[in-house]
Amino acid sequence: MKALVKSRAEPGLWAEDVPTPQIGPDDVLIRIHRTGICGTDVHIWNWDEWAARTVPVPLTIGHEFSGEIVELGHDVEGLRIGQRVSGEGHLIGKTSRQSRAGRFHLDPETRGIGVNEPGAFAEYLKLPAFNVVPLPDEVDDEMGAILDPLGNAVHTALSFDLLGEDVLVTGAGPIGIMAAAVARHAGARHVVITDINPDRLALAGRVADVTPVNVAEQDLRSVIAAKGMREGFDVGLEMSGTQAAFDQMVEAMVMGGRIALLGIPPGKSAVDWSRIVFKALTIKGVYGREIFETWYKMIAMLQNGLDVRAVITHRLPASEFEAGFAAMRDGSCGKVVLDWT
Repeated sequence: MKALVKSRAEPGLWAEDVPTPQIGPDDVLIRIHRTGICGTDVHIWNWDEWAARTVPVPLTIGHEFSGEIVELGHDVEGLRIGQRVSGEGHLIGKTSRQSRAGRFHLDPETRGIGVNEPGAFAEYLKLPAFNVVPLPDEVDDEMGAILDPLGNAVHTALSFDLLGEDVLVTGAGPIGIMAAAVARHAGARHVVITDINPDRLALAGRVADVTPVNVAEQDLRSVIAAKGMREGFDVGLEMSGTQAAFDQMVEAMVMGGRIALLGIPPGKSAVDWSRIVFKALTIKGVYGREIFETWYKMIAMLQNGLDVRAVITHRLPASEFEAGFAAMRDGSCGKVVLDWT
């Protein structure tokens, strides 16, 4: 089959012919229809320090996908040939305390398709049936391919009660934009999203009913005053992974505010913990999606009117993957979706 492979320990990806996966009794074989390019895939393309110490070479990468089941392992029940599906890309263990308690997203033995195990940038993907998420008719292949990052946004946004709250999102990448849209859909009063990239802020305004703020040009305190928020934001969603954005968020929060952290700063960051203590802030680290509660929540919201399709800015055949990665690497896009059909 055709696949995009990290076949050498250097920058780039290569289109190659690799063996079609052979499934086991508890697996399914999925014919891939669409895939999304993730920031993680860009790290692997760039072959940065994280990728070099994490990703085995050679490896088929990619973990955002939709497709249809073409083969079932003989012990698989509840799924059928021809069924349209997406799936959870975190492959969990079964022996940890967290896993045995049903908190699968916290399992320390987790391995990722396209990062540690063969991934979805290919014509076919082998996936444990446990990880398969059937797609309803309301969720087409294109949206099915970005459920993984939408799940990150939903998990982060729904970390705290949002009804009637004022929400600050720092980082207008695709996941930040989708998190802002989720916050509005979930009943937040004011949603402000910050960045220094004017193109992505403009995209945020097109995707969701939010207030985009370029913090290189506008003081966040003036936005707080203009919206009549006397004390600051109730909930913060930090999606940028930058120290400056986190510091701005801490200063903009109300006493007792709550912050969910999805962005990952490079290396170690200097944090003024006294500000966090004296403001009695709650900080929650967010990793991936809750398996499978987040999947149920986001599919229900898509069926109930959540519309984030405009976050997809590039649609390309899989053969033009290099153009898709170029757009991702220079930040001139939202989500990039590759067509494998």
